[in-house]
Amino acid sequence: MRITVSGPPGSGTTSLARYLARKYGLEFISAGEVFRSLAREHGMDLVEFGRLAESDPSVDQMIDARQKEIGEASEKIVVEGRLSGRMIKNADLRIWLMASLDCRAKRIARRDGMDEEEALAYTRDRQHSEATRYLAYYNIDINDLSPYDIVLSSETFGVDALGAIVDTAIACLERQKGAGASGSCISTPG
Repeated sequence: MRITVSGPPGSGTTSLARYLARKYGLEFISAGEVFRSLAREHGMDLVEFGRLAESDPSVDQMIDARQKEIGEASEKIVVEGRLSGRMIKNADLRIWLMASLDCRAKRIARRDGMDEEEALAYTRDRQHSEATRYLAYYNIDINDLSPYDIVLSSETFGVDALGAIVDTAIACLERQKGAGASGSCISTPG
């Protein structure tokens, strides 16, 4: 099973991806963690490193190429990242998580030890920076959710509820594979 989990900053993608990796014994790779690690290696905070990425396409391209290579080569993996659902062409299941900007900023404030106003500005700037880069580098409109199999609200559902929904989707996909079928696993009356 090859799964991607994508969504804007603070939407809970890492939490859901870790849940799935643990539950299904999948390898876990996170583009966000790679980005944060590279920022630290460069002695920059995330905003500064995001600005560097805006002026140097090789930063994003290196992260995205590595994620794509690892994700497409492994058959038992969950790949978490803003573009993973678009980059991993052979994914079995593509998930997009969403939540309001305010909700995500509060989560980021708690996670990163910021005050809420600072987190709101940071989240808004980061989201704009990433959307601008994705459009410029890959001609991807990050707001186009058509590549995703499932779009879920992490503002409405916590990680356990999100996991339960995705568990159902995975069970459906496994039944389809077992039956050699394609298309919907839900039978329609008729």
